[in-house]
Amino acid sequence: MVRGITDADPDRGSMTPRGMSPDRGMTPDRFFPPDRGMTPDAGGDQAVKASVPREPTSTGASGNSPKFGAVHPTAAAPVLVDVGFLDTTKAALHPDVSAGKNTAMEMQQYAQPQQSMRPLYGVLAILALLVVAILGLTAFNTSELIHVEESETFAYASPPLGQNVCDGKKPKSGFDNFQCAEAAVDEQAAADVSYPFKGTKETTAEPVLTAYWQAGLCPVNVHWHLGTEHRSAGQYDETGVGPANPLDYKGKPRQGLRCKLHNAVDKKFTKPYDWKHCKHMQVGETYEVHWPHSAAGACGTINQYQTPFYDGVFCTDDVITSTNKHIGVQAQVFTVVNDEEYYYPDLIRGMIVDGDKGNDMVFYTGSTTGDSRSNTICSKYAPITWQVDRTCHLISASSFDKMCADMKAQRDDMTDDLHPHGSREVVAAKYTANNMKAGSLSGGRATLNP
Repeated sequence: MVRGITDADPDRGSMTPRGMSPDRGMTPDRFFPPDRGMTPDAGGDQAVKASVPREPTSTGASGNSPKFGAVHPTAAAPVLVDVGFLDTTKAALHPDVSAGKNTAMEMQQYAQPQQSMRPLYGVLAILALLVVAILGLTAFNTSELIHVEESETFAYASPPLGQNVCDGKKPKSGFDNFQCAEAAVDEQAAADVSYPFKGTKETTAEPVLTAYWQAGLCPVNVHWHLGTEHRSAGQYDETGVGPANPLDYKGKPRQGLRCKLHNAVDKKFTKPYDWKHCKHMQVGETYEVHWPHSAAGACGTINQYQTPFYDGVFCTDDVITSTNKHIGVQAQVFTVVNDEEYYYPDLIRGMIVDGDKGNDMVFYTGSTTGDSRSNTICSKYAPITWQVDRTCHLISASSFDKMCADMKAQRDDMTDDLHPHGSREVVAAKYTANNMKAGSLSGGRATLNP
């Protein structure tokens, strides 16, 4: 709409374009020529219309005086088309308008320029799409995070069914427990590994004094005991401490010794952990982990890890010719904490050798353990090598739970080893071999102390 282009001033008796004087040759008849069907009656507040001939549509109030936009008596009937605003370069007014000196230039001053909003709309559209995309990704990621938080701590699945070549390889006879008082008893485990060594049992057997992998042995099982079976003075012994309210459950086995690391005012020793895979475990408790190794294991195959561990130890026939050279156990003691600073992801593979872990070691020959044995009832599975870490260590509960998940992922069913086993009492000196040697597995290769 063009407002203010003309003024209808009764005192002046004429219509003059605002800001223009009559002597410039612009009269109402020149600006609104009668033969074009446009009169000044509509005033400056009406839209300027371009006309196309059509049938008359309206008359003035008296019936013979045309209103603005009505058909003039002397002109053909126009069709009125609203052009929106006055643009002297486009509106078809009258040929004489272009003849007036500087008329187009002067009228251009009063025409308001139209600025295109198309670039701005394009930018806004792009921004809107980006916002939608960001919101969509945020919603998706939030959903995935919620799914992860609600899922089990560690994914696991058993491998495809197949033949377990180690199944049932545990000897059927000849290895039953027996009375320790018998003269034929061999050295036993688990022993007191404190220095100076106290074992007095004479033996000709020698332990494996290298890392097991160097001797051709591989881990065939992993399991752990409630408390410790071995004793290391000042590290895990009778003065060890644990949770104020030890976990109690039906069938709970014998408790062994404990580390001295537990701190009741430190939350990492007391904050419960949501166990997903291991059973009957407790934060703040001490456990002794054992990794049986064998030269007769199904090393490097899908059947390597077995429960019971005897199946793995004796998996391959005609390999074991010396039990102390071809069968061995790694032992390492941990207090479990609820703190991811102590997470190790591959506990199933064997003893941790890192920093002080695996650094202070004892090598000796002994027997299998468990609370079915004591200083009265001895094990027939002897002599075998033991490599024992004499230091207590902290480890995260999640490390154990990850190990249990890995155990569930083996071809053989390891369910019977997903909980702590009972601890044998520390073997008396008279049943402990006199061949103990101190050394280290630091760097993955054994060294002996001078």
